[in-house]
Amino acid sequence: LAISSTTICVLGAGGALVLAPAAAEPAKLASKTLARRKRKGCGNMDSPPGLSLSVVLAIYEPMTASATIPFVKMNGLGNEIVVVDLRDSSKVFSAAEVAAVAANRQSRFDQMMVLHALKTKGTDAFVRIYNADGSGVGACGNGTRCVGWILGQASGGRSDFKVETTAGILDVKVKDASSISVDMGEPRFHWQDIPTSEEFRDTRAIELQIGPIDAPVLHSPSVVNVGNPHAIFWVDDVNAHDLGRFGPLLENHPIFPERANISLAQVTARDAITLRTWERGAGLTLACGSAACAAVVCAVRKKLTGRRVTVTLPGGPLLIEWTEGNHILMTGPAEFEYEGELDMAKLMKIPV
Repeated sequence: LAISSTTICVLGAGGALVLAPAAAEPAKLASKTLARRKRKGCGNMDSPPGLSLSVVLAIYEPMTASATIPFVKMNGLGNEIVVVDLRDSSKVFSAAEVAAVAANRQSRFDQMMVLHALKTKGTDAFVRIYNADGSGVGACGNGTRCVGWILGQASGGRSDFKVETTAGILDVKVKDASSISVDMGEPRFHWQDIPTSEEFRDTRAIELQIGPIDAPVLHSPSVVNVGNPHAIFWVDDVNAHDLGRFGPLLENHPIFPERANISLAQVTARDAITLRTWERGAGLTLACGSAACAAVVCAVRKKLTGRRVTVTLPGGPLLIEWTEGNHILMTGPAEFEYEGELDMAKLMKIPV
């Protein structure tokens, strides 16, 4: 590592990377470079298996127009996830930046999970979660499993982690890539907690319908908040309705001041539900973990199922259990796809 007043040169097996940040502090940048270089010989900083060093070069503060940000592309049952690790940076993505990342073919996502420095002692990361439209959310079960897998790969053998989001602290247990469990916390059923714009004393079925008054196409959804608001419409066949058409209308209905995730749920057995979801800020997705959780707790409240249910989504099954202690446990897979870098100047079309 060579440092001058204007240039930092990082020497590695692949050659030299020369960076000339504008008005930056060399010592600070050197520290960040070393922290990001997870290679053997740098203490306990071996690179995690399955992740190359090509995407963990450096994140610099202040960021220059040409700086790139490493990301990992994953999915949870087809729910497209991008994970960005900013624990060594003070950067926070703007809504416009998030939307630009989602619009890029290589980095497109349903949800983006951005790891930041700890806010609470004893946790492993503070995670901001974004939808493809740039809006923030408090929970993403599929994305949290992906974060758990990445933390597990980098931990050197640990399997239990605590991930904090704006909705609270989630316990994550990693068995392997096919079985990652997340404690999604406690569901909230009061109308003000969901929230709805008007009072409903019984949120097992609220007054909301699509179609003619005397013959509605969809009606009387159950509503719940499991880190974000959900409305579950109970149907005989989830494929018999045009969710792509009704979804955005219901998501943005005035009754949901913070918008809502809209799901069609078909109970096929006491321990089985088939589910399709229009996600708030993302649209139709192959899987929505929080929607699966929402469907199960609402089904239990309506005495339609037991407390341990396999929820089949277009992308595959999730096992959901609503414990007697009032916590929702979600178990399912996470799949690594590839790594890349975000050139924010190009994505935002900023002249260099």
